Amino acid sequence: MDAFHALAEPHRRKVVEILARRGKLSASEICQEFDVTPQAISQHLRVLREANVLHMERSAQRRLYTFNPESVRSIRAWTTEVARSWFGRLERLDAALKEEQA
Repeated sequence: MDAFHALAEPHRRKVVEILARRGKLSASEICQEFDVTPQAISQHLRVLREANVLHMERSAQRRLYTFNPESVRSIRAWTTEVARSWFGRLERLDAALKEEQA
């Protein structure tokens, strides 16, 4: 699974936002931010780990999660390219309209 697929689900995006803001957190600390079962959050964390969006480390009995910003590099590159294409089309349209008016 890639980052696009993993981040398509709103709860998983919220997990990433929480970790990006607050840093390293345990699963139970993350779970406190949601009105869903701990099992559901555990599944979301698993998907995010498998997509390499999160890193997990063990500390005694706890699992601590952190956001991996490198994992969204492909999303950033894709959105930049799509925006560049779109704005290029708008610039060509603007030029054609100005030429037509002249």
